[in-house]
Amino acid sequence: MSLESALTKIIPTIPECVAAGYVDIESGMLLAVKTVDSHPAEVLNMVAAATADLFQGPNVTMIEKMFNKSRGIPEQGRHYFQEMIVNSDNLLHIFMRGKKYSSHVTVFVCRKSANLGMALTKARLALPEIEASA
Repeated sequence: MSLESALTKIIPTIPECVAAGYVDIESGMLLAVKTVDSHPAEVLNMVAAATADLFQGPNVTMIEKMFNKSRGIPEQGRHYFQEMIVNSDNLLHIFMRGKKYSSHVTVFVCRKSANLGMALTKARLALPEIEASA
């Protein structure tokens, strides 16, 4: 199954999900996206770049290095930030680093009225299927 097909299949399983995307955070590129509304490509590309900044911006990587140093752990490319949840005025954004591909992040965007716990649980359940399609 293609990545786009997997996102299309999974969107209805996540409460009030209006969009899903798959981002390569090393390049900042959007590898796949499905939305219920159309959005300009420029906006979607900016979301992909912002996702890369969230997970490997200079402050985030500095924090991860500091955690390693304070725990006496050698630099192994381990990432502490696996999931991030962002609430905007009208939407809930769930960002999840891949388990299989740590340089990939899956993004789900739901209406603000979605139950956060249920949306997060369903998103976590969907991750293996998305990664299998990548």
